[in-house]
Amino acid sequence: MSDIEIRDDRAAGRLEAFGGDEVVGHIAYFVLDAPERALVPVHTIVEPAHEGKGIAGSLARELYAIAEREGVTVAPLCPYVVKWAERHPDVAPAADPELLRAAKTWLAAHPEMF
Repeated sequence: MSDIEIRDDRAAGRLEAFGGDEVVGHIAYFVLDAPERALVPVHTIVEPAHEGKGIAGSLARELYAIAEREGVTVAPLCPYVVKWAERHPDVAPAADPELLRAAKTWLAAHPEMF
């Protein structure tokens, strides 16, 4: 994994894993502002040729690290990130159910975003 670099493209709503100049995986997310500010991952994709190398887990870990640095919560809607967070409660605290409902409502109102 030392050859993978993770970059946050906040404007595009993508946390991207690069292998050289190639995007080999990403988490698509949005920023929820209410009822509190949160990062909301919607889906995780790793290119087939790069699966099984820990890229998705590294992306999830970095998303939680960004949230911690920014003092915000992660409200995961992405099934992969939900399962990853369940396996890593030490770095991925559970989101409040009300926040998750708000994130689902926002996503339902903006289906064109994802």
